[in-house]
Amino acid sequence: MEWQPDPAGLQQILQLLKESQSPDTETQRAVQQKLESLNQYPDFNNYLIYVLTKLKTEDEPTRSLSGLILKNNVKAHYTNFPAQVTDFVKKECLANIGDPSPLIRATIGILITTIASKGELQNWPELLPHLCSLLDSNDYNTCEGAFGALQKVCEDSAELLDCDALNRPLNTMIPKFLQYFKHTSAKIRSHAIACVNQFIISRTQALMVHIDVFIENLFALANDEDPEVRKNVCRALVMLQEVRMDRLIPHMHNIVEYMLLRTQDGDETVALEACEFWLTLAEQPICKEVLSGYLDRVIPVLVNNTRYSEIDIILLKGDVEEDEQVPDREEDIRPRFHKAKTHTPSEEQDGQDSSDLDDDDALSDWNLRKCSAAALDVLANVFRDDLLPNLLPILKETLFHPDWEAKESGILVLGAIAEGCMNGMVQHLPDLVPFLIKSLSEKKALVRSITCWTLSRYAHWIVQQQHELYLKPLMTELLKRVLDTNKRVQEAACSAFATLEEEACTELVPYLGYILETLVYAFNKYQHKNLLILYDAIGTLADSVGNHLNKAEYINMLMPPLIAKWNSLRDEDKDLFPLLECLSSVATALQSGFLPYSEPVYQRCVNLVQQNLQQSMASLSQPDQFEPPDKDFMIVALDLLSGLAEGLNEQIEPLVSSSNILSLLFQCMQDKMPEVRQSSFALLGDLTKACFQHVKPCIADYMPILGANLNPEFVLLPFAADFMPILGANLNPEFISVCNNATWAIGEISIQMGADMQPYVALVLNQLVDIINRPGTPKTLLENTAITIGRLGYVCPQEVAPMLQQFIRPWCTSLRNIRDNEEKDSAFRGICSMIHVNPGGVVQDFIFFCDAVASWVNPKEDLKEMFFRILQGFKTQVGEENWRRFSDQFPLPLKERLSTQYGV
Repeated sequence: MEWQPDPAGLQQILQLLKESQSPDTETQRAVQQKLESLNQYPDFNNYLIYVLTKLKTEDEPTRSLSGLILKNNVKAHYTNFPAQVTDFVKKECLANIGDPSPLIRATIGILITTIASKGELQNWPELLPHLCSLLDSNDYNTCEGAFGALQKVCEDSAELLDCDALNRPLNTMIPKFLQYFKHTSAKIRSHAIACVNQFIISRTQALMVHIDVFIENLFALANDEDPEVRKNVCRALVMLQEVRMDRLIPHMHNIVEYMLLRTQDGDETVALEACEFWLTLAEQPICKEVLSGYLDRVIPVLVNNTRYSEIDIILLKGDVEEDEQVPDREEDIRPRFHKAKTHTPSEEQDGQDSSDLDDDDALSDWNLRKCSAAALDVLANVFRDDLLPNLLPILKETLFHPDWEAKESGILVLGAIAEGCMNGMVQHLPDLVPFLIKSLSEKKALVRSITCWTLSRYAHWIVQQQHELYLKPLMTELLKRVLDTNKRVQEAACSAFATLEEEACTELVPYLGYILETLVYAFNKYQHKNLLILYDAIGTLADSVGNHLNKAEYINMLMPPLIAKWNSLRDEDKDLFPLLECLSSVATALQSGFLPYSEPVYQRCVNLVQQNLQQSMASLSQPDQFEPPDKDFMIVALDLLSGLAEGLNEQIEPLVSSSNILSLLFQCMQDKMPEVRQSSFALLGDLTKACFQHVKPCIADYMPILGANLNPEFVLLPFAADFMPILGANLNPEFISVCNNATWAIGEISIQMGADMQPYVALVLNQLVDIINRPGTPKTLLENTAITIGRLGYVCPQEVAPMLQQFIRPWCTSLRNIRDNEEKDSAFRGICSMIHVNPGGVVQDFIFFCDAVASWVNPKEDLKEMFFRILQGFKTQVGEENWRRFSDQFPLPLKERLSTQYGV
């Protein structure tokens, strides 16, 4: 007997489905709880599928909602479904895939693919053959429903469809899909292309054997009247560029013509898909050859597409000029992700890239305007100044156009090409930059905001000119825009100013008073969203001018509003992230000037770390009762503690001695999350420099952990057995930063430990030598590794020198490029001590040592003396004639430098 619902139970569920469509959130919440509680009844899901497929008299939204609730139950509880419920649901899905309602067909398709993604493709062997056979049905609804379901399965389970476990169903499915490219229904044609498109990027063999037929069929549909079909054709051609350019090259002339046409398609979704073509083509080596003859046609189309449409302007509230009093909606504030601190030997922190085309984030993240501007950006990087003969006349017309929309698009284009066409633009900048600075006062807010961004793209050039000419007027106008009455302009100006700060660095020192006055005034003016960007601008200013900020008048302006915000935020408020980051930069810059504020800030950071660790432990031991914490709070707190240690140096000692930070650090260093360990090792290095007397008693506990984190591929901690290693030999960026900071901390500890480091050398040396010899290791990690090996050799030359020959060449090439500083100094002292112990270890690669020595601009006298003795000793040992032959291999600048500096 087939299952039948109990009429009273069915009525109850229908009533709940109706109530859940109520606009009242309280009602919705109550219904959610009731629906969730019904999962305890084994046949509850039978009722849901029954409403979806059998109750044709019910309204469609209610039936569809029933299916979507069932889909969520499949996601959450599928493994607990009784077998008869599973069978009933599957049977009903397949029997009703051709429902007359498009909404119900789509809902059933979603349900099928959700069941399939639960590992059910293997346990539902009839699914794919049945859906494929339904494609041949004469009934349109059945054919469309089956294709809709197949498209969703292809999207969700692409890899599974090409595996031996299922006997590679794609071998029959792809030829079948290709037959439907010529179907009379546009919807079916669209489904067919969309299904095949899922297998292009993965170069699925079942598609590759039919690639010519596929391309031929795409060309046949090039001018289809249906926008969805045209969109899928464009998408296919864009992806084929990446994987089978060889097959497209013979048709490239026609494809470019087609994409030119489609980039101007009346349907914006088609135009956007076609516009992607120029972005991917720019990455192909053949781009220049293919497009050279088309620039005069492609560029006007792309420029034209950068204009705001009427709908864009409505969505952006482009006619609202003053909105600074309007409170932000919380949903408009994007989540921010903190980037954990990375130690770089050249003392450069990674700045945030503010050069993306992020000028209208209130629209969808990606639209035709942004795509066209991005295409101009990448094409400018391919063609460089060859783009300008076609672009400059258009720019001349748009920049001085009476319509503000045209002018705005011209300014956007000017910013987009800045990087690629900089050389050719330089001659025009003396006229353009004043024009742009004047445009910062335009009546239209959207013009003012894009002008901020475009000026930031030319900041590098502006900073190099005489300040009176451009930098001062730009700063004056840009700071006015920071206080604009329009929130979008405030945001653009703040971001542009942060870029200017990064470029100008200490050049801004003469203007610090004026800058701080403006930024502090903005504190009281800004709504929530822009306040977060203001923190960034202040943090970047601190990074850029460093201890020039440490003046009583500046501190008295800057610190009160920052501390007021700090006191007003709760420990669980995510706004703490950007504020902590900002304070970290400020503390580092102010150095002793931060001392009056340090104690409460330090204590709160320690508390944040402790709370986070306690929450973590609670959620691990009682996951039902306690949510896992947001570890970003801990990471940002650790980074601010690092900033305090770096800024206050030994003055942080009393704070460390009266807290439990070192035992907390021991726990953080063993955390499963790479970023937590990364920030822990940065803090360990900074505390080692600032107050080693407190770190020293913990070294025996810390060193094995540091040693265990020296693998940049994956880190399998002995203390966290459930931490899964990353498979495959690719260097994982998360672990590179962990490894980098662990390496740096070991170097700092070595300097402080001196000869007492000896018991720990064996723990770390082999891994460090392995990293420095590994191909593809990033520059920062190589430099830090070389410095740490040098420092280990400085304090324990007898232990490290025997391995000299294994690392001397990459060691020298890594450190020849970093500027003179303390870290480089101690590393080179170490290498000299090791050469003294094991001179044979350097013989084969002595030319590299000579080159590294010559990279010093101004070594300290005693270090210079060490170099002198080694070079002269080597020359004496090999004899005048051999030295002459050896030094003849040197490039001339190296030969001259060594001769002048060291007399060899």
